[in-house]
Amino acid sequence: MTPSHRNLAPLNENWQTALAIVAHPDDLEYGAASAVARWTAQGKDVSYCLVTSGEAGIDGVPPGEARPVREAEQRASAGIVGVGVVDFLGFPDGVLEYGLPLRLALARQIRARRPDIVITNNFRDFWDAEELGTEHAPLNHADHITTGRAILDAVRDAANRWVFTDLLDEGLEPWGGVRQVWAAHSPLAGHAVDITGSFDRGVASLEAHGAYIKGLGRADFVPAEFLESLGRRVGTHFGCRLATSFEVLRFASDD
Repeated sequence: MTPSHRNLAPLNENWQTALAIVAHPDDLEYGAASAVARWTAQGKDVSYCLVTSGEAGIDGVPPGEARPVREAEQRASAGIVGVGVVDFLGFPDGVLEYGLPLRLALARQIRARRPDIVITNNFRDFWDAEELGTEHAPLNHADHITTGRAILDAVRDAANRWVFTDLLDEGLEPWGGVRQVWAAHSPLAGHAVDITGSFDRGVASLEAHGAYIKGLGRADFVPAEFLESLGRRVGTHFGCRLATSFEVLRFASDD
């Protein structure tokens, strides 16, 4: 895939409600949370949905112990950027499978939250080497790929009355109002948003994942430095100091 971080277009911020769906706690905090902080400061309503609880993400901590820690860190992190609703779907970390159970769970969330925009993480096979400042494009995580692809189908499922009809029995009417899905840090990103003014809250939101960061075992990892270098590379192509990139996927409701 060819990086598209040249001539990045601004995101359309003419919306009110967004649902951010990612696989793990901390997925949003590697840049996208700074954008969320910008949007909540504008008065927009953003809620989070975590497909797993990231319980397999700390090598030295068994999943049963890690789960409540990571959930608590994610809730604290979300609060820093103005997000008050954080749902955990409880799918198993590290071994997510694409299929009807995942699509149903995501369609349920979309119908319940009725967002204009769905935000997620990069779900392409690779990360963007240019954005990361690496020589080679790192492989993406299987859970990220599975989650993103299921989101695209769940957006359509949520709009179709005759798919997952049990949701009607739950009082969840179809929602076809999702205009776009935005995938942060995609190698196919063609859009970006200025996060210069909300950057500090984004850094604090990543720092809130203290147990996870400690579990990485990387004494040289400094959240502010990592996020600043990431944001600066995108900002160079977007014409501002710091920015976050997004791939935009449009749906029929986007007119």
